[in-house]
Amino acid sequence: MLSFNTNGPFQDNYKFLIGSILPRPIALVSTLNSDGTNNLAPFSFFTAVSASPMIIAFSPMIRSATGEMKDTPKNIIENGEFVINIVSEQIAEQVNLASTELPYGEDEFKIAGLTPIDSDIIAPKRVKESLIHFECKFRDRLSYGDEPGCGQIITGEVVKVHIDESVYENGRIITQKLQPVGRGAGNDWFRCTETFAMERLMKAQIQK
Repeated sequence: MLSFNTNGPFQDNYKFLIGSILPRPIALVSTLNSDGTNNLAPFSFFTAVSASPMIIAFSPMIRSATGEMKDTPKNIIENGEFVINIVSEQIAEQVNLASTELPYGEDEFKIAGLTPIDSDIIAPKRVKESLIHFECKFRDRLSYGDEPGCGQIITGEVVKVHIDESVYENGRIITQKLQPVGRGAGNDWFRCTETFAMERLMKAQIQK
């Protein structure tokens, strides 16, 4: 087995992370810029944190090309709201386009060909073509530095959930109908086209 120290170039550590933590679900995060225009960007360092209160988190890194904070965390820190839109296979190509680095204030909804729709509680728009939306209020930020390669954790409290009827049955979201996709290393993406089940050895389960 090969072993590596982690005090080398951050690019090496990044490759270890994205090549090992697989597949990574994608948070397509919509925010509002300071001038009121839309911002949309995908992030694959993304997970659930808590059910009560309902908290989800994603980790935008400092932009490696410029050493600047990305627009999404800037907007969240400034106005305290964001939407996480879940990415299905049917919109994967548009989501990839939304990752294009545009000048601040240019609308990624337009370049990606996605449709902004109003949220119920917060100001940032939801993505119509996404099948699940989480309206979030900014909760916490934990930063690990301000240099290229440094990351941060941003958490949001979910104040409203929207689920398309086509993927929801008997109180459950059906994976096979949602068709979520994940990110891999480099340009790799994953389809969730096959699942398998194993009985969990615990006394109580929320979902069986």
